[in-house]
Amino acid sequence: MKNTTLTAVSMLSVFVFLAVASDIAVRGADFRPLYEPGMVRTGKNLRAPLEPPAQPSDPNLWMVEPDIKLYHFAMGQGRPVLIVHGGPGRPQLKPWAGLAPLTNTCRFIYYDQRGCGRSTRPIDRWDAQNYYQNMLQLDRALGLGAQVADLERIRRIMREEKLVLIGHSFGGFLESLYAAEFPEHVAAMVLVAPADVLVAPSAGGGLFGAVRARLREDQRGDYDRWLQRYFDFQSIFSKCETDLVALNNEFGRYYRMAAPTSFPESGNPGGWITHAIYFSMGREYDYSRILKNVSAPILVIHGDHDLQSEEASRTYVRAFPTAQFHVIQNAGHFPFHTQPTEFGLAVAEFLSRSGGIP
Repeated sequence: MKNTTLTAVSMLSVFVFLAVASDIAVRGADFRPLYEPGMVRTGKNLRAPLEPPAQPSDPNLWMVEPDIKLYHFAMGQGRPVLIVHGGPGRPQLKPWAGLAPLTNTCRFIYYDQRGCGRSTRPIDRWDAQNYYQNMLQLDRALGLGAQVADLERIRRIMREEKLVLIGHSFGGFLESLYAAEFPEHVAAMVLVAPADVLVAPSAGGGLFGAVRARLREDQRGDYDRWLQRYFDFQSIFSKCETDLVALNNEFGRYYRMAAPTSFPESGNPGGWITHAIYFSMGREYDYSRILKNVSAPILVIHGDHDLQSEEASRTYVRAFPTAQFHVIQNAGHFPFHTQPTEFGLAVAEFLSRSGGIP
């Protein structure tokens, strides 16, 4: 794959050229996203209703569908604040150190999204050979609609009228979609290094291009070959969950080469969840337009050493009418880990000012 191709690649657009090549007659030639804003609110394309079933006796599990349980743990006491992890499919193993000073007024709840960590993984491998039906089933089980629906189910399980949300990377994007669908149920949101996927194709080339640009020349050949395997969507349904976990984990190695910094310890990553999100999003979209009706206070946090550009984070600031922007110096993509004190102060000041905490 040529360098010029890779530097222009978008994290969530390359797949389409291979993903549906054998199924154009069924899908049509426009490659529209499987997820469209408003689908969750109207119950469209969901496996189960938004109203969650009876809850299990285990206090660390939420039952969001009859066959889907979400693992969660909490730290602190006071106003519930839901932490939405990134990835997709990279759950938090431990509480964020930067939030420790706030645990007297906030109860921070960390949950593993469906398809990763200690939550249910509804798909292992595929027996059917129908590419299109498999794609639809994967999207309904683990795609954007399913993940947004889980946030609403969690709200109902917690019996909170309005949620305070803190999302990291993909989690920031996910909570933004939730706010667009359920603006009346959001009290305040913090977006930490929100993923550069609000608009596709990405003007900045996306995450994969940013990583490649930072690699040494002798590392790029292996990286290019990994990209070819990663985006081989023609054979995607011959793989299993374990295969895709391994494939996803390989990217972490290249990311560390490109951004040699300290990383927080994460839980067991997901496999199919990542590719489900790809199918949900399609080739071209612009979700920024749907955020203009969100009136809740928003804080967008960006680390000045993040591989993701400041401009990518500012895309969210421009999309939300009430968003504020805060840059943390000497921090990369995980400012809550590398600069916990400044991160905690920024979050505390914002939540106090916005009414997110007493």
